[in-house]
Amino acid sequence: MAEAEIDRIIETHREWLASERAKQRPRLRLDPRHISEAEARLAVRELVAMLVDEEAPVLGVEPGRIQIRDQRSRWGSCSTRGTLSFNWRLVLAPFDVLDYVVVHELCHLREPNHSRKFWRLVEERRPEWRTQRDWLHEHGPELLAFRPAA
Repeated sequence: MAEAEIDRIIETHREWLASERAKQRPRLRLDPRHISEAEARLAVRELVAMLVDEEAPVLGVEPGRIQIRDQRSRWGSCSTRGTLSFNWRLVLAPFDVLDYVVVHELCHLREPNHSRKFWRLVEERRPEWRTQRDWLHEHGPELLAFRPAA
């Protein structure tokens, strides 16, 4: 195709292109060549342990084990035995997002559901939790799809 024809097509579709670009989610620009899953797992384990040590006594809970996993659709979970599991990709998110997920799971040790009482507890500990949840909704799919270079 001639360059003039390409320019003409782009010009006639400029508005549509602009509206489609506006719909795209901003990319985090994660470079798989510079991120090691093993290092990320170690880093997130340290951060999670630090946050659990700070928040568990305030919430009056005693978590069991902490697991770092390669979850495909979750950021964290809390088992009935008190095991807290976290996605290693949380280390790629802003710290306040990781902090929110840890507090969210710790709150499940007191309220094992998503009742109003649970959300009041989360709000008590992290009043800005909606901002972090929204960040995960916006950027989470990109993080969950991220695979470091082998």
